[in-house]
Amino acid sequence: MDESTTKAVKDLQSTDKNIRYEAFIQLMETTKSEVDWAYEVWDDLLEDLSHQDNHRRAIAAQLLCQLAKSDPENRMLQDFPRLMEVTRDKRFVTARHCLQSLWKVGTAGANQKDMVIAGLSHRFENCRDEKNYTLIRFDIIQGLHHLYEEVPDETIKQQAIDLIETVEEDKYRKKYAAVWKL
Repeated sequence: MDESTTKAVKDLQSTDKNIRYEAFIQLMETTKSEVDWAYEVWDDLLEDLSHQDNHRRAIAAQLLCQLAKSDPENRMLQDFPRLMEVTRDKRFVTARHCLQSLWKVGTAGANQKDMVIAGLSHRFENCRDEKNYTLIRFDIIQGLHHLYEEVPDETIKQQAIDLIETVEEDKYRKKYAAVWKL
C-alpha cells in the first residue's frame, strides 16, 4: 500500500468529518479497480460494520463492497451476511448507503453474483413491514439493474422482473419497472 493510501486508511478513523470524507472519496476512487492491499484493511472494515459511529459503519460497508473485486480468497462469500445486516441498520441512511453498494459484490464472480441476487431478493421480499420499505425496494431494483449493466446475465433481469411483479401497489410497481424501462 502506498503512502497516500496508508494515510487515507488512517484518516477514515478521524473524528473530523471532512478529513474522514476526503479519505473515503480517495479510497473509493482508488478501489474502482483491483488493488493488492484489500486484506490489509479487510478485517478492520469488517469490525467497523458494527462501530458505534454510523458514518464508520457506512464507510466500511461501501468500501467492502468496492473491495469485493480485490478478493482472490473469496472472503466475501463468508462475510456477505455481515453486509446484509448493515442494510437493516438503525440509521436508515447508513442502511441505504450499504444497500446501494451491494450490487458491486456481484461483479466479483459467479458465486458472488448469485449470492447478491439471493440476498437482495430475500431483502425485497421481507421488508414490507419496515419503515421506508418502498425506498428499500427501489434501491434493490436499482442495484439489480446496476449489476445487470456490469454483468449482463439474463437471470438478473428476470429476477428483478419477478420481484417487480410481486408488488401489489400499482404506483410502486410502475416506479420499479421504470428502472428497467419495462
